[in-house]
Order: sequence, then C-alpha cells, then structure tokens
Amino acid sequence: MTTADETYLDLALSRSRVDRLARVRTDDAELAALLQRGSTRVIELRADTAAVLPDPTRLLLRAPRPEDAQGEVWFLGREDGVDYVAVTVGAGADARQAPGDAADGRAPATGATTWVGLREVGADLDDRDAGLLTAATALRAWHDRHGHCPRCGAATQVVQGGWLRRCPQDGSEHHPRTDPAVIMAITDPADRLLLATGLPWSQGRLSVLAGFVEAGESLEAAVVREVEEEVGVRVGHLVYRGNQPWPFPGSLMLAYRGQAEGTDLRIQESELRSAGWYTRQELAQGLREGRLTLPSRVSIAHRLIEEWFGGPLPGHGPAVPR
Repeated sequence: MTTADETYLDLALSRSRVDRLARVRTDDAELAALLQRGSTRVIELRADTAAVLPDPTRLLLRAPRPEDAQGEVWFLGREDGVDYVAVTVGAGADARQAPGDAADGRAPATGATTWVGLREVGADLDDRDAGLLTAATALRAWHDRHGHCPRCGAATQVVQGGWLRRCPQDGSEHHPRTDPAVIMAITDPADRLLLATGLPWSQGRLSVLAGFVEAGESLEAAVVREVEEEVGVRVGHLVYRGNQPWPFPGSLMLAYRGQAEGTDLRIQESELRSAGWYTRQELAQGLREGRLTLPSRVSIAHRLIEEWFGGPLPGHGPAVPR
C-alpha cells in the first residue's frame, strides 16, 4: 500500500533557479549569439570537475572566450536575462589552474579556486549553481557515452545546444537518457533502520537499499521487489519522499520510506557484503567512533537516513544549504 506525504525531502541536486528555455535550443541564430554576448556566463568542465570558489562555495563563472566556439557548447538556461552555457576542455588540462577571467566579480585570490565534482560540492552550492552543475554533469556523462548511433553505429552530431544527438546516416535523433532507480529507507516494528554494505564497499560503509526500476514495473513494485531480492524481507506502507537526479552517469533517484513485515534477513551475496538493523544510538555511536561511514550529504540516501535519525548525523552538517 502506498500513502501520500505532503512534506518532501530537501534534496541537494533537485534545486534550480534557471529557466531551461527549450525553445532556444531549436533556434540556431540564438544559440550562435550566446557566445557573442558579454552577459553570458560560462561553466568550464574538465573531465568531471568544475572550478569552484570558497566562502561561500560557488561556481566560478567566466565570460565567453573566442576558443569556446571551437568545441561543444551546451545551453543550460537563462535567469534574469543572463544566459548560462557549459563548455568542455580536454581531460589533459591542468586541473590545478583556474580560468583566468572570472566574471561577476568572482575573480579568486591566488590558489583559492579548486576543481571539484558535483558529488563533493553539490550540497554546498546555492540553488542556481547546484542546478547548473547538475545539468552540466548529466550532459557531460551522456555525451561521453553516446557518441554513436545505437541503430547503425555512425558517429552522431551534437545539435540543439547539446540536448540532442542526430545520426547523419539514418536521421535518427537521440535525447539524453535517464534511468529511474528507487531508493528506500526501510524500518522494522521497533523503528530500527535497515542499512547494508555493498560488495564494492569497505566494511563499515553503510547505506539504504536501492535498485533500478525494471521494464514495465511501477516504482512501488520496484521497491518491494528490490528489498525482497536483496535481504529477503517483505515491505509495505510505502511513503514517497521525493526525487533527485543522480548523473553518475544518468539516473533519477526516487525515494521511499517503507515498513518491514519481518526482521529476519536473507542477504543476496551477489549484491551485498552485509546488512543489519540499526537503532539511532547504534548508528550515532558507530559514526562518532569512526567504525561506520555513510553516503555523502549530496545523496538522497543521506537525506533518508537523516530524516529517520531526526536531524543532522554525527560528523555531518545539514544536507542542503538552509
């Protein structure tokens, strides 16, 4: 059974203030003019990182450069008359060197700029910058993995401001792909939380369960199936808690709470190293002693655990700037 909850989680990567303006993507003249405007602001991507300034944490946005037009330019949107685009540079670029012509009065002091990825900084950015970097990271991951037509194998061409790849051989068009996945905080009748350690993780690293939605499957059915497959427990009383993009490389995470009908665990050894039920006291003590670690504050998993815990977790600040 699924119930409704009108108060949803604050999620770091679901925030945005920029209007994506899809109509601009199909206007070639408008797209060409973006790099000619002094008001346009550019996010430069190097591999999976962008330039970030501290105190407060924010993206380093620069003015357009002539060389930007030589590569791919992705239109991210517009806010208050300012257009935002992302450009990419080669993976061999020196990630210790920041762009030299910061805009908006964001010129950093020497050594102040760092190149970091969305996982590390997403929870610390404001709504605008979080939305911009999430979209840019998602596009980067999609373009890196979909350079060829899945129908005929020909190299595809980037059009519509980075939001479409078109095959020059068969004319097929391909849009950025997003794979839905469910993630769930499951509690037992004593309100203990189910946490598990995946096979690739070190012992003591914990998270809630998650899994991809299968073809022809509802979200709620995926929650029930994944929990039963991974730990052998039936769940019910599902409550939807929110969703956020997870562009590593291209998922949409949909969060639920649920109640277990039993507590005996049968661990799927091909997926999990271990799993168990945790009280708030046990989790807090393990975190303080350093025996246990949790997903980063940018993740929806962290927010689900934090919600069950009743506030910020030991050793962690709030998951979303407030």
